[in-house]
Amino acid sequence: MILRNKANDHRENGDTDVTIEILYCGICHTDLHQVKDDWGMTMYPIVPGHEITGIITKVGKKVENFKVGDRAGIGCLAASCLECDFCKSSQENYCDQLQFTYNGIFWDGSITYGGYSKMIVADYRYVVHVPESLPMDAAAPLLCAGVTVFTPLKNHNLIESPKKNIGVVGLGGLGHVAVKFGKAFGHHVTVISTSPSKEKEARDRLGADDFIVSSNPKQMEVYKFVYALYYHNFCFPFLCWISNNFKLLLFEQVYLPPPLDAIKFKYIK
Repeated sequence: MILRNKANDHRENGDTDVTIEILYCGICHTDLHQVKDDWGMTMYPIVPGHEITGIITKVGKKVENFKVGDRAGIGCLAASCLECDFCKSSQENYCDQLQFTYNGIFWDGSITYGGYSKMIVADYRYVVHVPESLPMDAAAPLLCAGVTVFTPLKNHNLIESPKKNIGVVGLGGLGHVAVKFGKAFGHHVTVISTSPSKEKEARDRLGADDFIVSSNPKQMEVYKFVYALYYHNFCFPFLCWISNNFKLLLFEQVYLPPPLDAIKFKYIK
């Protein structure tokens, strides 16, 4: 086997591109799946990483609102057509010309490599400013985990709505961000977990109002929610427990058992 340093193998900076010197990159479980080719779509050699923050070192002549020296970040999307109905309705992730930050082939034929490297080139329209008030290392996970849990809250008008009862199923990388967002938006947040040991962290560190051990039938019978954020493998007892006026917001699909493995959900009402 011949190993090659891919740290600087990125396309040339185009007219609508910015080049970012990478300072921080979070670790997402997706990266591990891609490295191990768990989904059968990995193109080796691969450089993963899609929670990227850094400093802009170069801008194309058509780039707007960015300049050299700006603090910037980029998530898992690198480009899309920007012309289809999905792109025009802020659903670029459904564009059939979507280009990912890594493990993809860009329109010019170059391979896309991710954040576990020294620099990255990206279309400026998929780059965000990182405020001076937000530490660069803490900002990186918001570009994947943060966006993933923020989106269903926004889509279901839970950012500025009156106080709701929200359940967060699972307290992992995404779950802890969901709890913090839910509390920041003024809602009553309950964590639903299989791990009793996580209760202290949920309440004391993240501010959760309540904690349910999902394997405890008595606890599960007591609570009713208007919304729940759910991001892990399907738990059929949990599905049987939800009420008729309940919305289950699914924002990640991982290894669902047949026949659900072929279904892509946005939410179940």
